[in-house]
Amino acid sequence: MRALKIAATGMTAQQMRVEVISNNLANMSTTGYNARRAEFADLHYQQISRPGTINATDGTVLPTGVQAGLGVRTASVSMILSQGSLSATNGDLDLAIEGEGYLEVTLPDGRQAYTRDGGLKRTGDGLIVTSDGFPVAPEITIPRDARSISINAEGEVYAYFNDRVEPELLGQFTLAGFTNPRGLEAIGSNLFLETSASGPAAIAEPGRDGLGVVRQGYLEDSSVDSVKEITDLIEAQRGYEMNSKVISAADQMLGATVQIR
Repeated sequence: MRALKIAATGMTAQQMRVEVISNNLANMSTTGYNARRAEFADLHYQQISRPGTINATDGTVLPTGVQAGLGVRTASVSMILSQGSLSATNGDLDLAIEGEGYLEVTLPDGRQAYTRDGGLKRTGDGLIVTSDGFPVAPEITIPRDARSISINAEGEVYAYFNDRVEPELLGQFTLAGFTNPRGLEAIGSNLFLETSASGPAAIAEPGRDGLGVVRQGYLEDSSVDSVKEITDLIEAQRGYEMNSKVISAADQMLGATVQIR
């Protein structure tokens, strides 16, 4: 009985949907997190009678035929690219990206990763790094005797000193843009890797080539809508229950068939 396997695929799909929702809810306070959405597609169809074939009895053409569906599968889990709200922190090294783009990060193995988490820190040597200690590219070092720093919307980093009136330009942050940001590979720690699906990174100064600008003293909140996620969770739970009911009904039908004498 096909209904057993079809309902099983439905339960598996709803389970995947619940897992995606639970990950969204778990990251509702993660800086720069974009909510994910599970997307589904129907499986192959068994062509019992193809549309357009000739009916052997009278030679007429079948307008629809008989196509039996075999269930559902997970097609993708994609990011919902929406801007999270900006929260004021007043931190000198807290940066929010207003608009499109990612900060470029250098991993220990030399690869380049990308993030929207602008909660930056500095090492004992003054190097600006992420919360995990990965240096932001291009590398910028803050002098020990700097009284404070200022970062403008274009990503230029200025240091102020007690013995000088004019600030010193230390460097400029750049942003990376992608043709298809949904194609980035998430590796955890708010980091992404470039893939063939995302296209190569286009590095430019903030505010140019369609990229956003940076805001010092702010962090981008997660874009997760908790009310929507809870609503989707209830819907997925009911879908799981309905598919389990189909399995129970198919089991009862098989039981009735076995009892036939």
